[in-house]
Amino acid sequence: MHYPDYPFTPKRFELRPGIAMSYLDEGPRDGEVVLMLHGNPSWSYYWRKLVGALSDRWRCIVPDHVGMGLSDKPDDAAYAYTLQSRIDDVASLLEHLGITGRVTLAVHDWGGMIGFGWALRDADRVARMVILNTAAFPLPAEKPMPWQLRLGRDSRLGALAIRGLNAFSSAASFVGVEQRMPSEVRAAYVAPYDSWAHRIATLRFVQDIPLGPEDRAWRIVEESGRRLGEFADRPALLVWGLCDFVFDAHFLRGFEQRLPNAESLIFDDAGHYVLEDKAAVIVPRVRDFLERHPL
Repeated sequence: MHYPDYPFTPKRFELRPGIAMSYLDEGPRDGEVVLMLHGNPSWSYYWRKLVGALSDRWRCIVPDHVGMGLSDKPDDAAYAYTLQSRIDDVASLLEHLGITGRVTLAVHDWGGMIGFGWALRDADRVARMVILNTAAFPLPAEKPMPWQLRLGRDSRLGALAIRGLNAFSSAASFVGVEQRMPSEVRAAYVAPYDSWAHRIATLRFVQDIPLGPEDRAWRIVEESGRRLGEFADRPALLVWGLCDFVFDAHFLRGFEQRLPNAESLIFDDAGHYVLEDKAAVIVPRVRDFLERHPL
């Protein structure tokens, strides 16, 4: 399939026997590394315009999480679809590529929890942060869990809709933006999730949302929230679409409180897929941010 604005040739890395991760490695080998981590239900396609604009100078590493995008989509018997697995996969990819130094962490949606979960192991690895509509701490007390996520997380009906009808990926391509996606772009977003088997990760991500100590991901999320302030001395850029019904102003405030020195680029007319709505503004701002804060 042709993916608009995605002229890249993904590489593949066998994480473990029979399970390969697809990833982009674009830009000069000796360039400063920008690690871009997507969430659910998107894939590396989300970062395409940023990769295209930065890869002349920066080395852009952009994985598709297992079960997502162009990566393999194993069943539960072969792969544990947990936050810890995602963190381990990122660490394995960077080790495979020989990237042992400091990186710029660019995160969106679940990418925030994966990226900061990885960073908890060695906080010094994170030199700069570009943070888009995400979380790296538990659901704020004043923020109700959206019913759409609770339905998918806690009910058989929701699970059936996500895996049987591709409800999560399909709906996100509509409600995640304020400016309607061109049909071919929307098709690229949903293309990897074309069957019951290939939608396993979109459901498992929702089911892994941690709300309390009984949930598998809670320990990591709670520790990240507690320690996020350790990154306050690094350059950070918060990019936010306020029309996101999940990662809304409550989450933005959570980052502002923990990273009080961060720069902000906030849109009241952009949604969850803020890079789709506002790439023309965001991309040059991110490049300027990186140029002003060299490693």
